[in-house]
Amino acid sequence: MRRTLSAVLTAAATVAAGGIVALTVPAANPQPAWAWENGLARTPPMGFNNWNFTHCDAIFNETTIKRVADAFVSLGLRDVGYQYLNIDDCWAETARDASGNLVPNRTRFPSGIKSLADYVHARGLKFGIYTSAGTKTCNSLGFPGGLGHEQQDANLFASWGVDYLKYDNCNNQGVDAQQRYGAMHDALAATGRPVVYSITEWGSTTPKVWTWGAPVGNLWRTTGDISDNWSSMIGKLHTNDDLAKYAGPGHWNDPDMLEVGNGGMTATEYRTHFSLWAMMSAPLLMGSNVPTLSQANLDILKNTDVIALDQDPLGQQAVIVSSSNGLVVYRKPLSNGDMAVALLNETAATTTVSTTASAIGMPGGSSYTLKDLWSKASRTTSGAISASVPSHGTVVYRVTRTGATAPAAGTRQLSDLTWTSVTNGWGPVEKDRSVNTQTAGDGRTLTVGGTTFSKGLGAHAQSSITYFLGGRCSSVAADVGVDDETGTNGRVVFQIWRDGTKVADSGIVTGSQGAKHLTADVSGGTTLLLAAIDGGDGINSDHADWSNAQVTCT
Repeated sequence: MRRTLSAVLTAAATVAAGGIVALTVPAANPQPAWAWENGLARTPPMGFNNWNFTHCDAIFNETTIKRVADAFVSLGLRDVGYQYLNIDDCWAETARDASGNLVPNRTRFPSGIKSLADYVHARGLKFGIYTSAGTKTCNSLGFPGGLGHEQQDANLFASWGVDYLKYDNCNNQGVDAQQRYGAMHDALAATGRPVVYSITEWGSTTPKVWTWGAPVGNLWRTTGDISDNWSSMIGKLHTNDDLAKYAGPGHWNDPDMLEVGNGGMTATEYRTHFSLWAMMSAPLLMGSNVPTLSQANLDILKNTDVIALDQDPLGQQAVIVSSSNGLVVYRKPLSNGDMAVALLNETAATTTVSTTASAIGMPGGSSYTLKDLWSKASRTTSGAISASVPSHGTVVYRVTRTGATAPAAGTRQLSDLTWTSVTNGWGPVEKDRSVNTQTAGDGRTLTVGGTTFSKGLGAHAQSSITYFLGGRCSSVAADVGVDDETGTNGRVVFQIWRDGTKVADSGIVTGSQGAKHLTADVSGGTTLLLAAIDGGDGINSDHADWSNAQVTCT
C-alpha cells in the first residue's frame, strides 16, 4: 500500500490583481523513514534537459525538441543509455484555462504536449516535463506553478504520457518544502502512472533535502544551477561529493545537468565533468544542442566504459579517499567486485596523482589490472595506482584484482577467508565482531535480536565486501541484521551479488527485528559481493551484521 507523505495540501486563496491575498496551509505530517520504492530510477536517469541550451528563447519549441529526439536515435545516444527527453520552463501559457488546467504555449507547442510526448515515445524514449512547487515557475514571465494544484496537474501530466517530472522551488510562498514536495509525491502516486520524480529544491532549506528526499522522490538537486565554466562545475562537485551516504538505487543526489558541448570549458575539463558525475552516480542529463554536437563531445558523452560506472546497479556513489592541495582521489565499488578510481588534478599544472590498492579498499600484495577508461590502455600493478594528470584533468581507472585463489572445497566461514576488496560506511569491517565505533578491533560479539553469533562480519552501510569464488562455489548463506549495539535504531538492506547480478535481497531490516536468514545461489560465479545499503533514513546506526556468513564450494 502507498503511504501518504503529507496531508493533502489545501490552499484557500483569493486571487486579486494577479497576486495571492491569503494562503492557508496545514502543518506537515511526520515523514516515514524509508525510500520511495516506485520501481523507477534504479540507476541514475540519463537523457536531456533543454534549459542550458535554449533557456526561454524562441528556439525552445516542438520543432527543436523533435530534432533532439531524432538525434538521440541517429547519433546512437539512445543505444548507450540516454532515455529521458525533458522539457523545462516556458512550455506553458501564462494562465490556466477556465477549468484550472495548465495550457501548452500555443506558439511554441501548437500540436500540444501529448502529441510531442507521443513523438518521443515512438522513438523508444521517455518524456519529461517541468513545473514548480510554488504559485509560479522560476521564469519572470510568470508561468503558473503547481502549489495547490498538485493532483490536477499530476493527472494532466499522466494523461499526456509524462514519464519524468522536474519540480522546481520558485515562488513557494514560504510553505514548508517537505509539505510541498510531499503533496506532489502523493499526487503522482495517485495517478498510477510511473513517473520519475525530481525534487529541484537546490539544497537551500533546513533540514537539507538529502536528509528527507528518499521517501519523497527519485532524485533531488543538491546545488543551485550549474554554469558552463570550470569554477561552477567544480563547486557543484564538491557540494555533492560529501553526500554519498544519501544516494542509492531509486534515490540519487543530483548536482545538476551536464554542460558538455556548450563551449565554456576545455575538452579536458568536460572529460573531468563527465567522469566525476559518473563516479558520483549522478543523473547524466545532457544540456547542449544535441543535433550539432561535435564528434569530440559525442566521444565524451558516449564513453560506455565511463557510463557503466554511473549505471552500475550496485548504485554506490564514490567517496573521497584523499584530498590535498587540489589533488583528489575518489573510489567507487562496483557490483562485479571491481573498483573505480578517479584521480583529479584541480591545479594549474600537470602533476602526478597517486593512491594505492590498499587505500581504495583492495588488499595489497596482490596483482591488479588497471584499465584507463579514457585512453583504453591497460596495465598491471602490485598495488601502486598513479597517473600524470593534466591541469583540470581526471584519469579514471577500473581496477580488477587478478591472481586470487578460490576457497577450498567445503563450507567455509567468510570471516576466515581473505576478501579481495572492502569498503565501509563507518570504521573498518570487522571479522567475527560488530563494527562498534570507527576504531579497528574494538567490535563486540555479533548480536542481533538478542541472539549472539561467534562468527561473521561486522559492517556498516554503505558497505561492500568482495570475495573471489573462481566458479567453484554453489551457495552463500548468512543471518543478517542490525547489531543490538544500536538499540532499536538503524535500517539496512542486505544484498548478495554474483558477478554483477543481484541474487538475494533482504528488504529493509530494522534494529528492532531479529536476524533474517538470507541465502543465494552463486553457482558458476567468479566474484561474490556482499552489500549493506542504507534503508532510506541515512546511515546513522546502520551497523550491519553478516552473522554466520558461509560459502559452500566444490
